[in-house]
Amino acid sequence: MKIILRILFFSICTVLLWSCGSKQKPQIAQAEKRTVIEMLTNFGPIYLELYNETPQHRDNFIKIIEDGVLDSVLFHRVIQDFMIQGGDPDSKQAPDSVSLGEGGLNYRVFPEFHPTLFHKKGALAAARDNNPDRASSSTQFYIVQGKVFTDSMLTLAEQRINDWLAQDLVKKDSVNHELSEAFYLAMRNNDIENYTRLNDSIVALAKNYEFEHYTIPDDQRQVYKTLGGTPHLDQNYTVFGEVIKGLNVVDSIAAVETGDFDRPVKNVRILHIRVLE
Repeated sequence: MKIILRILFFSICTVLLWSCGSKQKPQIAQAEKRTVIEMLTNFGPIYLELYNETPQHRDNFIKIIEDGVLDSVLFHRVIQDFMIQGGDPDSKQAPDSVSLGEGGLNYRVFPEFHPTLFHKKGALAAARDNNPDRASSSTQFYIVQGKVFTDSMLTLAEQRINDWLAQDLVKKDSVNHELSEAFYLAMRNNDIENYTRLNDSIVALAKNYEFEHYTIPDDQRQVYKTLGGTPHLDQNYTVFGEVIKGLNVVDSIAAVETGDFDRPVKNVRILHIRVLE
């Protein structure tokens, strides 16, 4: 069993309006137009908008769409009440029941965490492995299905977010350089015994690590309590878009029967994906 995690996962433009005379009118801020994506699946179409606040992820997604990288890939990992994940190029011709989720192009995308972008239902986010920079996969993404949360559940989600943030800070602290290097070496070598031992040490150090804890904003809490989502992934995986039409298709895909590795028993495929505007 490989250790690599698979969960794996408006900028404003100013327009100057001039009158017929020499007097200049006040500047008027307009929301920058978002790119719209059409994703045709064998369960129906899903339409998404890409956020301008995450330009590296937006531009990378547009590029791999236009290059045909995502045509015919599977939603290879599906967990009901959580998310549907796709984008592995190795899934295009993959035999049934094999493990997927490690394919991609030979680069990562630098993380773009934004305080107003969160894992509400329908959020489009970048998958990643357990790399130290929390950089995103070049091709793999997931769409959140999630579930509705209560206040007490959101408090637990906040704790989980802060646990991850603390562990990340421990790994990046120069004081813990040797521990961190040994941890990532064990991960790369699939050395489960040492990985587990070193991870336990990192978790123990993180419990007493001092930093400014993250709090889920009130407006986002309200969305999680009504529409739903997966709040524990916030500030740890880059959210770079959202579904604007086709949430029923996401729900249908999330409900399919799955087997080993959370892979659907019957293939769920992206037939074609294109940029509309």
